[in-house]
Amino acid sequence: MRVSLKDVAAHAGVSIKTVSNVVNNYQHVTPAMRERVQRSIDALGYQPNLAARHLRKGRTGIIALALPELGNPYFAELTASVIDAASQHDYIVLLDHTGGSRDQELLVSQGFRARVIDGLILSPIELRTEDLRDRDQDVPLVLLGERDYDLPYDHIAIDNVAAARDAVRHLVALGRREVAFIGARRDRSEPAQLRVRGWREELTAAGLPADEGLVAAVDGWGHADGARAMRHILDSGRRPDAVFAYNDPMAIGAMRVLHERGLRVPEDIAVVGFDDVIEGRFGAVTLTSVSPDKAAIGRLAVESVLARLGNDAPEPRRIWADYQLVERESTLGRPGAS
Repeated sequence: MRVSLKDVAAHAGVSIKTVSNVVNNYQHVTPAMRERVQRSIDALGYQPNLAARHLRKGRTGIIALALPELGNPYFAELTASVIDAASQHDYIVLLDHTGGSRDQELLVSQGFRARVIDGLILSPIELRTEDLRDRDQDVPLVLLGERDYDLPYDHIAIDNVAAARDAVRHLVALGRREVAFIGARRDRSEPAQLRVRGWREELTAAGLPADEGLVAAVDGWGHADGARAMRHILDSGRRPDAVFAYNDPMAIGAMRVLHERGLRVPEDIAVVGFDDVIEGRFGAVTLTSVSPDKAAIGRLAVESVLARLGNDAPEPRRIWADYQLVERESTLGRPGAS
């Protein structure tokens, strides 16, 4: 038998309104009264009906999260962060996979699920500025990622140029002078361009050549793409002493090829990745990587959606999330190794 607010109120000897105030975490309830009601909630095993609560506010209690690559470990970890943040506000997350397709991103952004969601968090790859400019949906939209649309939507990203420069600066400080970049895109993807730009700027600032012959373009961003890019550079007769990869899967793919060719990491070639996914922390050689604050990105995205649903939302803004360079064995070597 389902326990109701009336049952809790009778057990605690208070009004139904007081119980409702406690359940909804209203701030004006005294600590003593909150404790009294909570004891009755625990004793009776009361479970609030979250769906009914949202419906009373004219909402569904669902936020959609649309991502380009569910198989990419970065997006898997980001999804977990969004789900955790949403649960703190009694929201659930509906996951959409766009595959990085413009058609799918357009379908999602134009609100084909508008009747069942309260807001959309979208990480676009191919969506164009005019696609979003023509959007006529009232459902709040928050953008993730590096592509700059210069439109009135909240947009959460990290500074990719600065992060790439930090990665290259680390390699240069270790004495590396020929730093390759693997992960440039043939389709001129903006995130890749920003990281190449950071690679180029930092080498130039250090007085080193930004050798375009050490930039490997790819069609994808997976392990196999990193392996192919690394083979391409080595087969061209070049032997860099460091590699900065667009992301961790590419870095791990590159490290596999280096192992196959008898080259040691980091003694012969140091490697830095991007995204700090869990896979890179447990390899035979742990991976130095740029680590975006995925928990903060998830929290900021959810909070931005919910702010748009309220009456006190700020002007749309670009929010920079933090990051750090996590130094591991792929650049520093194993502790105690000679």
